[in-house]
Amino acid sequence: MNETAKDFLARCFAPGSTIALLLRTDSPAKTQQRVVTLEQALAPRYLGWLAHENHHGANVYVAANPLRPGSRKRTKESIASVRHVYLDIDEDGDARLAALRASKTVPSASAILSTSPGKHQVFWRVEGFDFEQQELTLKQLAIAFGGDPACTDCNRVLRIPGFLNRKYSPAHSVTVEYGTEQPWESADFRLDEMAEMAVLPLRGVARSISHNDTRSEQDWAWVCAQLAHRRRFELPAALCSARAREIATTAKRLVARRKIA
Repeated sequence: MNETAKDFLARCFAPGSTIALLLRTDSPAKTQQRVVTLEQALAPRYLGWLAHENHHGANVYVAANPLRPGSRKRTKESIASVRHVYLDIDEDGDARLAALRASKTVPSASAILSTSPGKHQVFWRVEGFDFEQQELTLKQLAIAFGGDPACTDCNRVLRIPGFLNRKYSPAHSVTVEYGTEQPWESADFRLDEMAEMAVLPLRGVARSISHNDTRSEQDWAWVCAQLAHRRRFELPAALCSARAREIATTAKRLVARRKIA
């Protein structure tokens, strides 16, 4: 367990980096955050402490980007640079991961984590990104491949392989599959054609809505936007199937609400 986590952190961050670790326990509710250097995190005693906390119920996460030296909190302002872009796939995971692998619009992933059955977190090691470019790319990735729209912040934390995902019983071991080690640049992510959709969340909120709209009207606007988007761009069959199921579920919910009303 410790060696897997150590290898992952050493691959993800440059020597001397300041990183943020987050430990979260659901029962009882408890959150611990530690801002340490990479070398401190890789020390056997520190990894042993993380393993101990994980064994006793804590989920273990790391911020995807390094912090400024001397930082005490994991705020957006404390992020030193863009080290990774990432995608959190928590629905129809296998189909969406297959679509990602088949796509020619994104480069090969640096690491793919299996966080629980059918759920994945994808990392790309990047360089030359500013924060605006990163946020745009994160939103485009979430839209294109059905990722979690909340996972688009530069200070986002993601799981560390080698530890257990304690959200499930029995706990699931987080594993990792490594890809290319070379860093990618912004031009390697050919998602520009989706730029106008980049602020559209995936679940339930349309890009342009009135504060007076009901939730049903918001959902319907989202469905219409998604259908229009599907007509404009050709997407892999596996992803289309997964997104079609999501749209159908939303439509059924709308019908049910209208009947109740």
